[in-house]
Amino acid sequence: MSSYDDVLNNVCKSKLKLKKDPLASKKKKKKDKEEKELKEKLNTSADEIAKQSAGNTNTLQLTKAQIAFQKQQEKIQKERILQKASMTHKQRVEEFNRHLDSLTEHFDIPKVSWTK
Repeated sequence: MSSYDDVLNNVCKSKLKLKKDPLASKKKKKKDKEEKELKEKLNTSADEIAKQSAGNTNTLQLTKAQIAFQKQQEKIQKERILQKASMTHKQRVEEFNRHLDSLTEHFDIPKVSWTK
C-alpha cells in the first residue's frame, strides 16, 4: 500500500508544480500562436484548393448544350426557392385545404361496407 500512496503523492506534487510554474503561461501563449498559425495555413491552403478547383473547371471544356443546361437548372432552382419562400407553412396548408374543398365528390373515397 505504501508504494501506491507514494505514487499518488508524487502525481499530486507534480500537478501542483505545474500549476505554480511561471513558464506555464508562456507555454500556453506559444500553443495559442502555433494554433493560430496552423489555422491560417489551413485557411490559405483551402483558398488555394478552391482557386485550383475553379481553374480546373475552366480547363474542362463544356459544350454549349451543357452550359445551357446548367444555366436552366440554376434558373429553375432559384424559381423553386423563391416560390417556396414566398408563403409560410400555414398559408400553404390553407391553400391546399381550399383546393381540396373545390374538388368534386367524385374524388372522395367511397364507403366500403357490406352492412349499410
